[in-house]
Amino acid sequence: MNLLEKTDEEIVKIANPIWENLIRSSNNKDYGSFTKDFSSQMLYGANEVELGKQWANNKLLTSLKDNPGFLGCIKRDGFITVLYKQESNTVPGEFLGRLVLGIEGNLIKVFGATIY
Repeated sequence: MNLLEKTDEEIVKIANPIWENLIRSSNNKDYGSFTKDFSSQMLYGANEVELGKQWANNKLLTSLKDNPGFLGCIKRDGFITVLYKQESNTVPGEFLGRLVLGIEGNLIKVFGATIY
């Protein structure tokens, strides 16, 4: 499967359920669900203790609103970065969500996920 050949519309259909799961599981501080689509590289850097610290110390990460706004895709070097406008239920303002997708084996996996 070549992700870079997919249209933005096709990518959104793949990315949205993954991003929605990240929102839901981050709000619930559910490590298992949060990391279920992570690449092995991401799992190595996202251990349960570190994520627990982030969830405990950053209100934004546990108060994300459903239905983020899709902003666009950036395709490069075998990866696709999907950008979202993300809001919080408690922290005012708008934030940039970034989801990096790639292929590991034959599966689409998360190679990066951040909110700025």
